[in-house]
Amino acid sequence: MADQSFRGTLERLAEWGELHTVEREVDLRFELGAVLGLRQHDKPQLFAKVAGHEMKVAGNVMNSRERIARLLDTDRAGLPGRILDALRRQIPPVTIETAPVQEVVHHAPLDLAALLPVPTWFEHETGPYITAGVIVARDPETGRRNVSIARLRLDGGGRVMVGIARNHHLNLLAEKAKSLGQRLPIAVAIGNHPAVLLGSQMYLGLGDDEYDVVGGLLGEPLQLVRCLTVPLEVPAGAEIVLEGFIDAGDLVPEGSVSEFHGFYVNYGPGTGGAIGCVTHRRDAVYQAILPGYAPEHCLLGAVAIEAVCCEALKRVIPAVRRVVVTDGGMGRLHAVIAMHRPRPGEGKRAAILAMGQINLFKLVIVVEDDVDPEDAAEVEWSLAARFRGDEDLIVLPGMKADRCDPVHQSMTVTKIGLIATTRPGDGERESRSEFARAPAEVLARVRAELGEY
Repeated sequence: MADQSFRGTLERLAEWGELHTVEREVDLRFELGAVLGLRQHDKPQLFAKVAGHEMKVAGNVMNSRERIARLLDTDRAGLPGRILDALRRQIPPVTIETAPVQEVVHHAPLDLAALLPVPTWFEHETGPYITAGVIVARDPETGRRNVSIARLRLDGGGRVMVGIARNHHLNLLAEKAKSLGQRLPIAVAIGNHPAVLLGSQMYLGLGDDEYDVVGGLLGEPLQLVRCLTVPLEVPAGAEIVLEGFIDAGDLVPEGSVSEFHGFYVNYGPGTGGAIGCVTHRRDAVYQAILPGYAPEHCLLGAVAIEAVCCEALKRVIPAVRRVVVTDGGMGRLHAVIAMHRPRPGEGKRAAILAMGQINLFKLVIVVEDDVDPEDAAEVEWSLAARFRGDEDLIVLPGMKADRCDPVHQSMTVTKIGLIATTRPGDGERESRSEFARAPAEVLARVRAELGEY
């Protein structure tokens, strides 16, 4: 099998000359996060000296589409197809007996803040947050697995607070456990292969196993290892694993916390829990994802959301080719749909279906597939050349919003669709004009020999 470890990912980045090692000592309280925030799309960062800790910290690992694609052994153009193939050709995981992630074992009582280099990110947040922890749980009735990411605040000793929306699957499982008089066992894997992180973000149905999608991304089964104290399995290539539980009946105040749009929000209480066992590699590297409006945080959600939405749309509208969730839309709220020769009305249908499929979407632009939906200038060109405000504008006031939307009122928002598929021509709505260009054979020859001119 291929190397499914996080350290293997770091080694590949170093071989490519794309890993920057920070030798200067950094403070976990705000300083480390500030470096990641200011370096944005720059090389991934490996902090070799973290004040008060021996573990190194890595961040900004998946902070561009090009880098995500390369780490999944494809290129930027091939990334959407690679993810769609993983959704369609899922591969179940396999369990192995031992893994380096269990080389060192710590049992309760624990001091997580002393054991792990967990950053405090922003001025008004109330504590240090684990942000790249892949949380594994099981439905207490069906036994079906759920794999996701949620923020975990360290609350002293082995105590944690998990910030999860009420409709998220992890919360639904915790609530189900509560109704049965139980606490929900969880395992948190930190330092994961990019396929694990990306797979954990897929919008699947409750009961669908995200590990199967990870296998599709890897092209082989994901290797798992059994936890020591909870009945769960975690990626064998992880660096660190926390084993414990969360309790839906234990509501813990959170206060201000950052969100993907870059603002502070106050969602009310989070879900309390505790960690009773920590395992890790002897020379473990802690992985951190800068939260808020930051490239890696926004892209991880965007790349997963657009793939799931595209797959859903293509089932009912074959003309759909791509869905792109934009950087400016915070990787959540704005989308561009590319369609091939859409019939009259299909663009509007696609926009409305996308808003229904992904509740976060509130601005959807539909273009034709001769436009690169990732190129903001080409999308704007399409609006200038093909959009008629009196016919191609959809305004849907009072639509249900996600709690994350920064401008929602009473959980509603106005959603907008812009259908930029009308072409200039002989005046007929469905006419398709031809771009002015040299003959195709000449263009192809010159493109192939352009360096010789």
